Amino acid sequence: MTGLRTLAIDFETANERRDSPCAVGLAWIEGGRVVRRETRLIRPAEMRFSPGNIRVHGIRPRDVERAPSFPEAMAPFLPEIAGSLVLAHNASFDVGVLAATLRAYGLPQPAYASLCTVQLARRHWPGEGGQGQGTYRLSSLAARVGVTFRHHDAGEDAYACAEIALAVMREAGAPDIASLARRLGLARDRAGEGARAPDGIAARALRGVAPSRARAPVLHFVVRGSTGTPYDVRLVEGRDGLRLRCSCAGARFRPDCRHVRALANGEIDALLSDNPGDVAALAGLLRVG
Repeated sequence: MTGLRTLAIDFETANERRDSPCAVGLAWIEGGRVVRRETRLIRPAEMRFSPGNIRVHGIRPRDVERAPSFPEAMAPFLPEIAGSLVLAHNASFDVGVLAATLRAYGLPQPAYASLCTVQLARRHWPGEGGQGQGTYRLSSLAARVGVTFRHHDAGEDAYACAEIALAVMREAGAPDIASLARRLGLARDRAGEGARAPDGIAARALRGVAPSRARAPVLHFVVRGSTGTPYDVRLVEGRDGLRLRCSCAGARFRPDCRHVRALANGEIDALLSDNPGDVAALAGLLRVG
């Protein structure tokens, strides 16, 4: 395991589902220090944000309306995760988010090793958590090792996680974090898995033209016309597959009216209904004629 590429990762989620990441942060470690940091907002497949999650990280639907989807946001990073040692604070959560969302989108699971910095801290500084285990929180450990950061910002959390692991490495006299993980027996191998069919909400977001016998997903939008009149736009099955149908007068003569074209292009400026995530699912997927 010595010499493995090592990076820390942190996800923030939109709601209680593990496959609802709305932000990711990563921090790369080389030569005993953090050498690179990246943060990306992510547009979840389902734009449902729980108030409790918003209170934690402050990310709202409007912040991610034009953000890349999970496959787009993670495309540059997944090859670097494969074969690496991936650190996370409470790794079961972040590793679970990665696995669940890859599975939801039908993407292959990379093979890598993970190391939980909560477990690392407990092993290196035993007996300090007390009954509440508060000492092992990310903010408490960061303060202990002299790291200042903005908690629940994904990039900042990944950076703090990396610095905590580096502090333990230095105190333990280990040459690198991978050697330390092997010595303590804390690294967990994550087996890779091939691509599979997407499921759930992500499947709807990725679905192209459905077979003629299949029922169309129930998607309904309300948009504002140029004079302020609201119009209904629905996803329907046509002879050639799925398409959008608008209730405006112009659509009687030209089915791909400007309201339909705007939604198909992912534009939400005139959207009155509270479902921008469904608009994101339409872009580039459906017939509009």
